[in-house]
Formats: sequence, structure tokens, C-alpha cells
Amino acid sequence: MLIALMFILAYLLGSIPSGLIVGKAAKGIDIREHGSGNLGATNAFRTLGVKAGSIVISADILKGTLASALPFFMQLDIHTLLAGVAAVIGHSFPIFAKFKGGKAVATSGGVLLFYAPFLFITMIAAFFLFLYISKYVSLSSMLTGIYTFIYSIFTKDVFLIIVVAVLAGFVIYRHIANLKRILNKTEPKIKWL
Repeated sequence: MLIALMFILAYLLGSIPSGLIVGKAAKGIDIREHGSGNLGATNAFRTLGVKAGSIVISADILKGTLASALPFFMQLDIHTLLAGVAAVIGHSFPIFAKFKGGKAVATSGGVLLFYAPFLFITMIAAFFLFLYISKYVSLSSMLTGIYTFIYSIFTKDVFLIIVVAVLAGFVIYRHIANLKRILNKTEPKIKWL
């Protein structure tokens, strides 16, 4: 019973639509009606600006971290990564925003921040390296997912490898439309790096 409650709480944490809340509070807008129409941090930066976008990405990361900590706080004998996956599902398919959420990048990172902090730090470095080279946020997110999977293999932590493979695959799947736009040269590039 407690394990079921934990999964529900993790999903609900992930479902908190940070981009929607910050967009309404900061600018009085629904970011789903602007930019890419996505609730994630990238669209928040593009439509709300750096300050509000930073709040959104921090909140999205924190959702994954707090959800992953639930088994610890609730003293449950269940792997923390499973709770994190529930939060990622909530972020991508939020009950509070008609099941249309973000692309799982920041929340997935938050899950790994709790379980493997050093891996999280290297992910951030890898993301900005890919971003510097490509200028595409979406491509950098996908490449970071691949990097994270490769890194996880060297840890020999079977559970981590499986979960990272699932999360990285999901992130890539959520970015298929972006990949098509990159190939068609219609995907927007960043200009600040």
C-alpha cells in the first residue's frame, strides 16, 4: 500500500507543471500558446526569458530529485530510480495539464542528481559542450542522453544502466519532431553561446 502511495506521490510531483505556473505568475501567459507550445524548460527560456526559464528548469530538476528521495524518506525497500521514473512520466504526461507536458530532459536529470550526483555534473558539462558545438538544444539533449547511457555502462550498476537506457530512449523519442526539423534545417539555433 505504501509503495503504491509512493508511486502516486512521485507521479504527482512530476505532474506539477512548472512552466505553466511560472508563465502565468511571471508574464500572465500560458506558454503552451507560445513558442513550441511545450511546457518544458527550453520553451520557458524562449518565451519567458532567462530568469523565469531558470526557475522552470530548476523546478523541473527538483521534481525528479524529490521524487527519487521518496523511498528514502518513506523508508521503503524499493529502488529510488523507480520513483524517479514515475516523476518523469508525470512530467511528460501531467495530470494537472491535460497530460501534455515536457520532454523529460530536466526531470530525468533530477532523478540522476539524487542517485548519481557526479554523473549529473558530467551530464551538465556534456550538454553544454554539445550545445556549444551544435547550437541546438534538442540535439544536445539527445546526445547527452546517449552520453549518459555510455557513462552508466562503465558504472556496472545494472539497475542504473537499465533506467538510463529507458530515460535516454524516451528523451530521444520525445525529440523526434526536433530531429526532423534539424534535418530540414528549420530547427531554431541558440545565439547566446
